[in-house]
Amino acid sequence: MSLAEEVHRIQLTLHYDGTRFHGWQAQRVGRTVQGDIEAAVERLTGRRRPVVASGRTDTGVHATGQVASVDVPVRWSDAELRKAMNAVLPRDVWVADARLVRPDFHPRYHAIRRTYTYRIGQAPDAWSPFQRPWCWPLLDALDPALLDAAAAELPGERSFRAFAKSGQPHRGDVCRVDEARWTPWELGTSFTITADRYLHHMVRYLVGTMVDVARGRRPAEHVPGLLSGADHLTTSPPAPPEGLFLARVDYTDGAAGPP
Repeated sequence: MSLAEEVHRIQLTLHYDGTRFHGWQAQRVGRTVQGDIEAAVERLTGRRRPVVASGRTDTGVHATGQVASVDVPVRWSDAELRKAMNAVLPRDVWVADARLVRPDFHPRYHAIRRTYTYRIGQAPDAWSPFQRPWCWPLLDALDPALLDAAAAELPGERSFRAFAKSGQPHRGDVCRVDEARWTPWELGTSFTITADRYLHHMVRYLVGTMVDVARGRRPAEHVPGLLSGADHLTTSPPAPPEGLFLARVDYTDGAAGPP
C-alpha cells in the first residue's frame, strides 16, 4: 500500500452459508470466506487488502453476524462499499451492514462476547433440501427438561477443556459463558450460547453431549461431571457443523464507534 494513499477503516457485518467453504481463514487450497471477500475488495479497489474477522469459523459453519474490518481508500463510503461488494460477491456471502469505524478498531481484540446458535430439526421438513443444509435433521424425540437442565450447568467461568477438540496452551481453557439456553425453533429446537471465548469445536461438543442426554443415551450428571474434569468421562461426538451459526459479536462501548 502506498504511503500516499489515504484510507479509512470500515466494519462489515457478514452473512454467509458455510456449506461450500473450507472455513473463514484464507488457505492455499480450498475456497474460504476470507479469500472470497478479499478478492472482492481487490476487484473494487485495485489492491489486495487484508480483511480481519472477529474470529474463525470452521468448515461448514455459517454466520449471520460475523464482523470484519477492512481499510479502503477514503473515496469509498461505507454505503458505496457495501453496495459494490454485494454486486460482485458470490451468492452465498452477503454484506448485511457496513459502517465507518475508528482506525484502531479490531474485530477480534475488541470483542467481548460472541453468540452462536445451533439448530436441530425434529420435523420431517428438516430433511428438505431447502432446510437440511442449515440444521441437524435429527428427528429423534428430545426431552426438553433434560436439555434445559444441561444448559443450566454451563453459565459461569470454568474450564471447558473436556468439550474441545484441541487445547489452546497459550490462552488456557477457561471460558466465561454468560448465557446458554434451548428455545423452540419452527422445525425443532435451537441452542443459543454467549461467551467471551470458545475452544475448538466447543459448541458442537456441547450440543452433541446435551442431545445424547436428552435422547436418554447418557446420564444427565455427565454434563456437570465433564465440566468438573472427571477423568473417566468423555464427550459425545460433536454435532455436525451444518447446524451452527455465528449469530452476533458484541463490543465494548465505543470500540466500534465512528471515528
